[in-house]
Amino acid sequence: MSQSQLKSGAILSYVSIFVSITIALFYTPIMIRLLGQSEYGLYAMIGSVSAYLSIMDMGLGNAIVRYTARNRANGDKAAESKLNGMFLMLYSIIGLLTIVVGIILYFSLENVFGESLNVLELKKAKLMVVILIINFALSFPLAIFGSIMQAYERFITFKIVGIFRSLFFPIITLPFLYMGYGSVTMVVITTVVNISCLLYNIYYCYKHLNIKFYFGKIDYQLLREIIGYSFFIFLGIIVDQINWNTGQIILGIYSGTAAVAVFAIAIQFIRLYLQFSTSISGLFLPRVTMMIANKVSNQELTNMMIKFGRVQYIVMLYIVSGFILFGSPFISLWAGTNYTDAYYMVLLIMIPITIPLIQNIGLTILQAKNLQGFRSIVLIMIAIINVIISIKLTKSYAGIGVAIGTGSSYIIGNAIVMNIYYHRKIGINIPLFWKNILLMSVPGVISLGVGYGLNLMIVQDSVLFLGYKMVLFSLVYYITMWFFGFNSYEKGMFMSILKKVLNVFMKN
Repeated sequence: MSQSQLKSGAILSYVSIFVSITIALFYTPIMIRLLGQSEYGLYAMIGSVSAYLSIMDMGLGNAIVRYTARNRANGDKAAESKLNGMFLMLYSIIGLLTIVVGIILYFSLENVFGESLNVLELKKAKLMVVILIINFALSFPLAIFGSIMQAYERFITFKIVGIFRSLFFPIITLPFLYMGYGSVTMVVITTVVNISCLLYNIYYCYKHLNIKFYFGKIDYQLLREIIGYSFFIFLGIIVDQINWNTGQIILGIYSGTAAVAVFAIAIQFIRLYLQFSTSISGLFLPRVTMMIANKVSNQELTNMMIKFGRVQYIVMLYIVSGFILFGSPFISLWAGTNYTDAYYMVLLIMIPITIPLIQNIGLTILQAKNLQGFRSIVLIMIAIINVIISIKLTKSYAGIGVAIGTGSSYIIGNAIVMNIYYHRKIGINIPLFWKNILLMSVPGVISLGVGYGLNLMIVQDSVLFLGYKMVLFSLVYYITMWFFGFNSYEKGMFMSILKKVLNVFMKN
């Protein structure tokens, strides 16, 4: 059951990515044009501001997965019901605190954005914040049921609910946009769809998992342990918020909504890129937790990190190379010529974050060992430096300056400091890991050279010619990877996927 759920969860993770890409390709350009650059920038900016409410989770969602998985491994149902009750109480308190923080945020908007927003934009911004406060206040206590589903490795249902959430939003939103409604209506629809999906998770947990809640005396020793575990994840969440949302806020303060809109397009590409890696590694926390509980060797953890790091790198390198070659004309055709600077912003962030993305299993190992503290402290310090650099460079280079700040922070924090920590403290053989990765880079460089030649020979960048070049590049990439990059496991996996795809087309 667990192995089937894991495989299906991995497949559905990529289905979810496919859905996200499809929505980005077809819905986003329509939405941008219907809203206009300034309205879209306002929507993106308020989304970034309100995203800071999500840090109220404080890393407890991850703690639910870890501790519930541990109780499952021990077969302790009584401890599990007490844990569920304690988390529900904690999240209910967090929901109430969210309202308080949201009210403070509401009354701060005019002081922060008063100089860059006009009266109408400021009015819309305040209304969106009120709706989002309601969304987050309700979401926190309801979100524990999704975490319980992950701890039970019910990845199929959990992923399907996520896919439906992604699909319903554009399907419901588009008619309203065509009727002339704007960003406020989009926020209302987001809230309705999100709460509906969370309510379904509650139904599933009671119907199929038979979960219990016990609201008796709180185990303060366990609570302290959970808070200690969650605290460093919480710091990591703050870092993510700084890296992916603060840039838009800084641009909103100093450069206005048009600059925010361009940077928001760049961040949308980065978020899609992140999904290709994090969607798979997130499935392994329950399993790695059980491996750590069984005291597996560092060599086994190294082998696991190399195995999945190589698979992730195959996908990451393909995306980075393709974007280097075809990203600029694609953005011009897709979003419009007003957004061409987003190409350079994406590259300045995408290349540095590739390193931590192919090492996501390492982060999962840290969480399972409850040793994520050092990483969180390093990244919070680097994130502060990121903000300082971004503010200084934004005044001269707008979104490019923010991208430089974000990219440089990832190089220092993840590429250098964390690799030293993985090797010396955790015992993972990092030189062996990078030996594997560097050898796999050779076919990638060859493919990039061939792709550059295609761009010189076929200079037209219409949709047809761009698609033609992408297909040719893809063939070259995977052929060179097959002969010079893949090991036997990766060849078997690639052929298995190819056979399944061919079977689908043959049946049709």
